[in-house]
Amino acid sequence: MINKIKNLIISKNLDGYIIPKNDEFFTEYSKTNKLHIVANFTGSAGFILILKKTNHLFVDGRYTIQAKLQSGRRFNIHEIPYIWPKDILRNYKKKNIGFDPKIFTKDTLKLYFDNACNLLPINTDLFGNKVEIINKENLVYSIKNSIVGESSYSKIKRLNKIIKREKIDNLYISSNENICWLLNIRGKDLPNSPVTNFQAIFNTKNEIFLFGNIKKLKNIEKKLSNRKIFFFEKNKFFQVLISLKGKFFCIDNKTCSILNENLIASKFVIKKRTDPIYNLKSIKNKIEIKNMIDVHIKDGVAVTKFIHWIKNSNVYRLDEIKVEKKLESFRKQNKNYLFPSFDTIAGSGPNGAIIHYRSNKNSNRKLNKKHLLLLDSGGQYKWGTTDVTRTISFNKPSKKIKEFYTRVLKGHIAVVTSKINKIENGHNLDKLARKNLNSVNLNYSHGTGHGVGFFMNVHEGPQSISKNNFVKLEKGMVISNEPGFYLENKFGIRIENLIYINGDIKNLFFSNLTFVPLEKDLIDESLLTKKEKDYIFNYHLETYSKLSPYLNNKERKWLAKLI
Repeated sequence: MINKIKNLIISKNLDGYIIPKNDEFFTEYSKTNKLHIVANFTGSAGFILILKKTNHLFVDGRYTIQAKLQSGRRFNIHEIPYIWPKDILRNYKKKNIGFDPKIFTKDTLKLYFDNACNLLPINTDLFGNKVEIINKENLVYSIKNSIVGESSYSKIKRLNKIIKREKIDNLYISSNENICWLLNIRGKDLPNSPVTNFQAIFNTKNEIFLFGNIKKLKNIEKKLSNRKIFFFEKNKFFQVLISLKGKFFCIDNKTCSILNENLIASKFVIKKRTDPIYNLKSIKNKIEIKNMIDVHIKDGVAVTKFIHWIKNSNVYRLDEIKVEKKLESFRKQNKNYLFPSFDTIAGSGPNGAIIHYRSNKNSNRKLNKKHLLLLDSGGQYKWGTTDVTRTISFNKPSKKIKEFYTRVLKGHIAVVTSKINKIENGHNLDKLARKNLNSVNLNYSHGTGHGVGFFMNVHEGPQSISKNNFVKLEKGMVISNEPGFYLENKFGIRIENLIYINGDIKNLFFSNLTFVPLEKDLIDESLLTKKEKDYIFNYHLETYSKLSPYLNNKERKWLAKLI
């Protein structure tokens, strides 16, 4: 594939070519991973710059170790935000760099390249357009109002008020997850998310022009057409666009391609660049929260049963792949379980230090009692999405390991017990999570938390716990709480629960969704305050209360000892 790109560079008289991870829907987890095809890199985020004589792969701190292992032989590996493509190109006379305008946004190109080169759109698809096969698996289906807590009509009405207030005539909804939320539909176009790949234009008359493979709407086309929804194949986008009335458009700067932005700008004035659905979707209603609470008890039972099982197994007979399969077998015992919400991370010993590690036949390690096991996994259930990480010990750990784990735990507790009205946003929460590690010059190179969808993508914005996120935290938001610590070639430690914002406007607080026991063998109680000890006691008491009815006698007795 690299040779094919180099030939394109020569044939188009370019100096280089760029390739993102995403497809035309700009999703984190698409079925085709371009970075894997070109660079053998399997991470969920990254960026490739191919020059005539050198190849460059840019990743964030979650993936630096993984990228070196998978792609270091043929690619120079760079960690963002410390090195950007523009930093590499500034060392040269201004170069001509090609890109596919269907899979880039203007914001991405500005961030990565600024004015360091001449960016030239090349309308060619190096990866080929595969014909989409329609079967029962990827047909679109609707979700009842009683499950999502609000009708599609009500959501459309709320959205209409916003665009009228902003004096917007048309909104281009390019994010497939936002379409799913607005119309109360789901599908299976992504490997681990119940999302369908459609885009739409919405106007002040509540008309929706839906673009995508309309054969997938076979089961619900009649139901949707009753709501002023009109269906088009995606190649009809410009034809529909030029028939629209009005002057002002809103687009989404995260998921609107340069190609479509230019088409819209040729006829309309782009007045806003943020899809308001992100904010609407991020605040879960009471029914969604109730369903997520129920789902997390089911998931907590599966993960807790697994932990009890592995603690009582001969670990020397296990490896990472066997661990992944066994964990999913516990989840499959629940009739409402559908599939994983992301590829399970089961990292033993040094593999645990690879933040988003994915085992394969070459990297698969046998478990060892002397090594920690970092296990990050989640499930898609009817109706909810889960994500939980536990670090498991099989032997008496060293004092130093216990210190690292306890400092991570202190950060985890600091987040969930924080006063949200005072903290206000994810930027301040992130600092709080790192405080105890930072006090002894330790840190971790990933954000502390991400938003989570309701039976949707496991990663959802706009809220997150990270140094660059200043979105106001509001009641109903769901977010992960996952500080960590990693020592390259040694081990990884991470503790993750999903939490949601509860309370009222004057007194907002976090409540746990995830209930799975912590690794008490790794806790150094001498490093804990009374408040932190009380939190751990109460967390395990609540975990026992919620899960014990679904456990057998041995599992219940084991869990009770952790209180």
